[in-house]
Amino acid sequence: MPIGILLALLSAALFGASTPVAKIMLGSVGPWMMAGLLYLGAGIGLAAVHLLRNALGLPSVEAPLRRADAPWLASVIVSGGIVGPVLLMFGLAQTDAAGASLLLNFEGLATMAIAWLAFRENVDRRLLLGAFAILAGAAVLSWCGSASLDWGALLVVAACVSWGMDNNLTRRLSSADPLQIAMLKGLAAGTVNLTLALIQGAAFPGAGMVLTAGITGFFGYGVSLALFVLGLRHLGAARTGAYFSLAPFIGALLSLALLDEPLTFRLAAAGGLMALGLWLHLTDRHEHQHLHEAIEHEHRHTHDEHHRHAHGPEAPPGEPHSHRHRHAPLVHRHPHYPDIHHRHRHEHAR
Repeated sequence: MPIGILLALLSAALFGASTPVAKIMLGSVGPWMMAGLLYLGAGIGLAAVHLLRNALGLPSVEAPLRRADAPWLASVIVSGGIVGPVLLMFGLAQTDAAGASLLLNFEGLATMAIAWLAFRENVDRRLLLGAFAILAGAAVLSWCGSASLDWGALLVVAACVSWGMDNNLTRRLSSADPLQIAMLKGLAAGTVNLTLALIQGAAFPGAGMVLTAGITGFFGYGVSLALFVLGLRHLGAARTGAYFSLAPFIGALLSLALLDEPLTFRLAAAGGLMALGLWLHLTDRHEHQHLHEAIEHEHRHTHDEHHRHAHGPEAPPGEPHSHRHRHAPLVHRHPHYPDIHHRHRHEHAR
C-alpha cells in the first residue's frame, strides 16, 4: 500500500474514534468548551512532543514554516480550527453520534468538490462516482421521512464544508513540517474557542474531563491532523479527503458499541452506500504521460526519480533531508497522484 494511503487511513481512524468519545463528554461539557479543549489538547500535546524532540537533540528533517506561509496558516486555523469544530459540537448536541459519524463523510465530498472546482485538482469519473455514492448514503441517513430539516445534521454538514476548505488550504502548506502545522493550529484554535466559551458563560469542567478531552484531542485532532498533512503531501486534497471518509465508519461502529445506539435499516443502507463510494476511491488508478515544469521549493525528500539535483556544501547530510532545491523540466509516464510534484493540468478526466 502506498505510504500516502496508509497515512490518510491512520488519520481517519484516529479522528473517527474521537467522535463518539466527544459525544459522551457533551453530556456535561458545552459544545464551544469542548471544541476548545479538544484543540488545546492537540496543540499542547504536540508542543510537548516538539520540546521533547529538541531536548533529546533529535534533528528534524522537515522544512519549517516560512513567513510567506502565514496567511495560509491563518486561513486554516479559522476555517478548520474554529468554525468547523464549533459547528460539529453543536451538531453532535442535536443528533445521535452514529448518524453524525456517517454524515462526516461529507468532509471528503466537500474536499473533493473544492479541490476540483476551486483549485483545479484532477478528479476522474471513478472518484466522482464514489462521491455520488457517499452523497446518496448521507441523504438516506439524514432523511427524516418528510420535508422537514434535521438541524443537527445540517450543522454537521456545514462543519464538513468548513473542513473541506481547510483541507484544500492546508494542501498549500503540506511541504512544511506537519507537526509544526498541527501544533500551531491546535494552540491557536483551542485558545480562541476556549476564550469564546468562557465569554459566553460556560463553566470550566473538572480535571478528569479536561484530561479526557485533552487526550482525545491529542490523538483525534493533533496526531490525526499531522498524518493528514503528510497524506496531502503524497496524494493531494481530493484523494486524501476520499480516504479520510473511513473516519465516519469507525465512529459509527464505536457509537453502536459505546452508546448502545440501535443499528437501524437506514443506518445500514447508508453505510453500504458509503462503503461502495470508499471502495471506488481506494481502487482508483491514474497514469498518463505528464510534464513536470521547472520548480524550486523546500520539503523533506530522498533522491528518487523526481529528485536528481546537485548539492552545495550547505546541504544537510544523509537522507531523507530537507533543503531548498530546483527541479528541472521532465516528461515521463507512471502511476501517480496529485502530490506536491504532480499538480499538473489535465485535458479531461478519465
